[in-house]
Amino acid sequence: MKKLALSRYMLALPFLAAGVGTSAHAQSADLPIGAESGQVTLPYAEQKFRGSTGTTYLNADPAEFPAPIKAPEGAPNVLLVLLDDVGFGQFDVSGGGVPSPKLDELSKEGLTFTRFHTTALCSPTRAALLTGRNHNMAGSGVITELATGYDGYTGVIPKDTATVAEILHQNGYVTGWIGKNHNTPIYETSATGPFNHWPNGLGFDYFYGFMAGDTNQIRPYLFENQTPLGTPNTENYYLSTDLADHAISWLQKLEAIQPEKPWFAYVAPAATHAPHQAPKELIEKFKGKFDAGWDVYREETFKRQKERGIIPENAVLTPRPASLPAWDSLSDDQKKLSARMMEVFAAYGEQVDYEVGRVLDYVKTLPDADNTMIIYIVGDNGASAEGGFDGTLNENAFFNAYLMKAEDMIDRIDEIGTELHFNHFPAGWAWAVDSPFQWTKQVASHLGGVRNPMIVKWPAKLKATGETRTQFLHVIDIAPTILAAANVPEPRSVNGTAQTPIQGKSFLSVLDDAKAAEVRTSQYFEMFVNRGMYDKGWWAASLAFEPWDPVRGEFDPMKAKWELYNLDEDFTQSKDIAAENPEKLEELKALWWAEASKNKALPLDWRGAERFSAEGTGKPNLAGGRDSFTYKGVLAGLPESSAPDLKNKSFSVTAKVKVEENANGMIFTQGGNTGGWAFYLKDGKLKAAHNYIDVAVYSVESDAALPAGEHEVKMDFAYEGGKEMGKNGTITLSIDGQPAGSGAIEQTTPFKYSLSENQDVGTDTGTAVSTDYKAPFDFQGELEEVVVDLKK
Repeated sequence: MKKLALSRYMLALPFLAAGVGTSAHAQSADLPIGAESGQVTLPYAEQKFRGSTGTTYLNADPAEFPAPIKAPEGAPNVLLVLLDDVGFGQFDVSGGGVPSPKLDELSKEGLTFTRFHTTALCSPTRAALLTGRNHNMAGSGVITELATGYDGYTGVIPKDTATVAEILHQNGYVTGWIGKNHNTPIYETSATGPFNHWPNGLGFDYFYGFMAGDTNQIRPYLFENQTPLGTPNTENYYLSTDLADHAISWLQKLEAIQPEKPWFAYVAPAATHAPHQAPKELIEKFKGKFDAGWDVYREETFKRQKERGIIPENAVLTPRPASLPAWDSLSDDQKKLSARMMEVFAAYGEQVDYEVGRVLDYVKTLPDADNTMIIYIVGDNGASAEGGFDGTLNENAFFNAYLMKAEDMIDRIDEIGTELHFNHFPAGWAWAVDSPFQWTKQVASHLGGVRNPMIVKWPAKLKATGETRTQFLHVIDIAPTILAAANVPEPRSVNGTAQTPIQGKSFLSVLDDAKAAEVRTSQYFEMFVNRGMYDKGWWAASLAFEPWDPVRGEFDPMKAKWELYNLDEDFTQSKDIAAENPEKLEELKALWWAEASKNKALPLDWRGAERFSAEGTGKPNLAGGRDSFTYKGVLAGLPESSAPDLKNKSFSVTAKVKVEENANGMIFTQGGNTGGWAFYLKDGKLKAAHNYIDVAVYSVESDAALPAGEHEVKMDFAYEGGKEMGKNGTITLSIDGQPAGSGAIEQTTPFKYSLSENQDVGTDTGTAVSTDYKAPFDFQGELEEVVVDLKK
């Protein structure tokens, strides 16, 4: 074992003497990479002065300040990169059609893993990644917006599953998180917290990024640590660039201030999750390159994957699902629209490859670059099919159980990729970029949902470069590998809480030896009742729902069909051999139920969009139980989940204002161009608008302009749908108690306005509900108060 720095060793002595010094996953001393040392109860005891104080400093023992905790000698820096919604056959590095020069470069400098697995959905993968436990054990069986309150589905990472960042931080590392955070309960993401489940409460010294599952790449709402920064209002802004800038800036500060201290940087770009947005000049670079369609793309990718040895020579390309249309069956408008959406997606992917590449290039310039372990996970799940058959201008339409058609979008084709829409490509492209596997994101039962490439580089320890590793690994194996590389033991207790043992296993041995034994021989999978069970080369699979179907009705998991594959002989899950091996299938089914029970994956829940509702799931809500809300002056950035729920009910917004003639500005808005409401002044006229999931915008304006002076203005919405969701209603505008205009809202958004838009009073920090105005659209005048009243 490596020798500990003295100050840390002295602090650990009482625990080591008591025999508490080994980890449940301790590495043997003869391993070529990694050993473990240190303390398994965190935090370390505070160092106290033990000498004599005497009566004055003249006869006291020499003073000694508490020594800081130091990381184990030789502990590496760790750069952990996680992309979003990426198919196995998406980037060139794994045979796909999206250029990835920086990933290609990294693969030549490190090792590429072709049998690495995620959970099929973003928040669950991220929780498993950070904690080393299965996603249900980390309370994250699904995204936080769909949480239900059962232990495996709360959306809360529990105290007994401390993150790898917390462990490293308490062992002398400085830690930073740059990018997406979708692991904080939605009802705790407002400016009032609480903050113990924010990145700073999960072991990270620094956080810069966004608190949602996705965000507009041009108008994101950003945070630094726990401080809301709002939305950048600069020209040519793109989030991937900003995140790379901040990652580099953070590393520069560390190098300048604490160059001797190892760091752990978790960089999590939003790309390539919807909305697919990129600079126009980059989009134009791909014009015409995908006109052959998804069937041809898949065949070409499969060919490249074989030629490069990414997949075995005997691998079989899996067929297109029966419900997905063949490219040649599409109309001309469908082909034109679909090809454009893939061009935008490819530009988006190449951009994030370049921006993360800038971080990689900067790391190369550091004095301790050789002792920096880089783990680059190319996607938190497979590519997303949530755009439906024709794609969509608004991913959020899918979450409201609405699939757009080509005729809804073709006239706006030139706007795709801009901030005007939350666009998402068709399901056919998601299936294509998941080549050579079946299915896509959400489908944990099949490899298209859970297999992602991974690249590892560590110059100080890895002699092999440019090689492929084929051992079966899971995202839970990352955290213990990092701890083993840093010579930090798995703690049994963290901050007073006994820990659930880390379920992942270090794969350092695999880095050394391409023929090393498998470290993971069994793993369960579950997402939206899509179930998989891997055990010693065999895989049992049960598909519950096709991922492009937002409507999920009656279902009986006990009667669901199961398939069986031998992955040792069938790399792509191309041949279902359940009929020939009924006993093996029953064995794996029984094992799945045992693992599901042990890992808190029960009860199974196949509900779809209705799980967004707090009423249907019992999720805490800061606005729950109230029917009146008063806001004094400007209040920006209140998450939808912490704001009054305006969906499927009548409500009113009343404001006391003081204005000049022809005033402009936002009074109240909730949501944005993905769905929501706006109440504002435009050229002196009072206006109200509802955006129905970017399919239609319904607007009402006052008959006359608002005169200069003090006034009470009101928007009153009368919902006419009864207990039905997403129905129509009427808006009535009034000025100083007198009717000023009215109009019909023909359809309303039923479940969710957005995953990342907010409620704003006196401004608009997100995207505009209506193209009638441009955000941020600050209110001109004095806004004394705004009152929102919900009506039963």
